[in-house]
Amino acid sequence: MSHNASLADYRTALTTHGAGLPTLCSLLARLPVAMIGFSVLLYTQHVTGSFAVAGLVGASLLVGVAIGSVVQGRIIDRFGPTRPILLATAIFTAAIITLVTEIERGAPTTLLAALAVASGSAQPGVPSAARSLWARLLPPGPAREAAYAYEAISMEVFFILGPGLAGLMLLTPWPGSGVVAGAACMALGSAGFALSPAARAWRARPAGEHAGSVVGALASAGMRTLVVAVLGFGVVIGFVEVAVPAVATRAGEPTIGGLLLSVWSLSSVLFGLGYSLRPWPRPLPLRLPVLLAGFGVLVGLLFLPTSLAPTSLLLLAGCMVIAGALITPQATSHSTAIDVVAPAGTATEAFGWVITAATLGLSVGHSTSGLVVERFGPPMSFLAAACCGLLLAALVWARRHTLRRSAQPVEVGELGADAGLGRSPQLRVDVGVDELDDLTRARVGP
Repeated sequence: MSHNASLADYRTALTTHGAGLPTLCSLLARLPVAMIGFSVLLYTQHVTGSFAVAGLVGASLLVGVAIGSVVQGRIIDRFGPTRPILLATAIFTAAIITLVTEIERGAPTTLLAALAVASGSAQPGVPSAARSLWARLLPPGPAREAAYAYEAISMEVFFILGPGLAGLMLLTPWPGSGVVAGAACMALGSAGFALSPAARAWRARPAGEHAGSVVGALASAGMRTLVVAVLGFGVVIGFVEVAVPAVATRAGEPTIGGLLLSVWSLSSVLFGLGYSLRPWPRPLPLRLPVLLAGFGVLVGLLFLPTSLAPTSLLLLAGCMVIAGALITPQATSHSTAIDVVAPAGTATEAFGWVITAATLGLSVGHSTSGLVVERFGPPMSFLAAACCGLLLAALVWARRHTLRRSAQPVEVGELGADAGLGRSPQLRVDVGVDELDDLTRARVGP
């Protein structure tokens, strides 16, 4: 897909009939995505006094998210979002309450880790469902691309705000208030999304060819290539999220590390909005490896300021602004690629695999970067990130043909007039990527 989105397309997507309520509720549900994990880590450390225990509990939460994203995505594809998300919300609420209670009680670390895995697994799959809902509200074309870009940009904003909100909540009289506030926000938003007319009108469909298999969406070679690209994306970010605070600490300003990461996230949002208006490279099979390779190179260049001027955090911040420019463009391209590579009936599960790959990549990056920083120093961690990014980009490049071959069914207007969303005739055609690109250059009204 190589069409461009304009600002008018963003307006079209966000004001399309039936999109208002689920969009607002999904914002509420996703706002604490980064806040909850950070709040759990800070709260656990405050109560136990141990960074080791806090780190284990925080990592367990991420493992749970990685597992739950795929499982919930597959269930939502099969049965629609309403019942699965409501059930997950109830389990998530109970798991978080139990986790907080056990932290206060001073429960063993193994129990806290198990409860963290359960809490992460049950986090309602609103991000995946919201992304899939756009494919039901909008036909293929620039407006849908704008909706995917909006999803990526909004998530990046939440990752900027999340740690800051968690830190502020730690200043309240009770250090667990950030966990409770974030969980309540996620639960309310998820329930609202699940009960919105658009979500309730999401028609359950018979299991597709791959929907019931063990591998599910990964039956597609293109989907496996996309997972490699997302894994590389997460690994590079994971390296940086450890190395940058280490640079700040060695410069005598440990509190500046989080601010530096917010700087590159901010440039990611600003550049991502402009990039969505004119994506490059235009062919998607080239876009994924080129963006990952470019990201790796820009991160690798952070070796220079941290080696030549290790105490100049202002210089590092300037370089972080440049390196962060390719974060949101990659996230948007990953979301767009799902329409091309995911087998029919597995779009939500496919996005779950994207979340899982990014989460696992972050975990690998964090753990490996910590070892490199301790042994060789932060500058070498940036070089290691670049090497990992370039290596996985080369693998994606070698497999780029898999992003062209699959013929995917395009379904438009699955939400019918009976849901009160207006009449939109169903269109289902099986086309290859090149034909789809030609088809979607013409604007099709909803």
